Amino acid sequence: MDLASIPLLDLAERRLAWASRRETVLAQNVANADTPGWQSRDIAPFSAALGTASADLARTDPGHLAGTVDPDLLEGTAKPTAREPDGNAVSLDQELTKVADTETTQSLVTAIYKSYLGMFRTALGQPGG
Repeated sequence: MDLASIPLLDLAERRLAWASRRETVLAQNVANADTPGWQSRDIAPFSAALGTASADLARTDPGHLAGTVDPDLLEGTAKPTAREPDGNAVSLDQELTKVADTETTQSLVTAIYKSYLGMFRTALGQPGG
């Protein structure tokens, strides 16, 4: 059984890949915090990848609420709030907050992934998890 063919697990793998790429970009920002002229970078929010997700949500009961997206909750591209005299626009506080957020995302997605694999193993009668 190809686990990537299961939409939920495929989505979890994509989220982990996104978090890994973001972690790399944020690490570059932190590493260049003293580099003259360095501009803080980030990747597009994961919500941009959801447009191509294969997991379709459907209302299966009239009592379920219809899903909506609040545009105020979507991340945007942040402009630097301050620059150093050498032109560097990296705020270590902001970058480290983003790193912590990305780490939390990775932990959550990994826990969900492991939980679902455990459920599949149990359903298939396989030990371990």
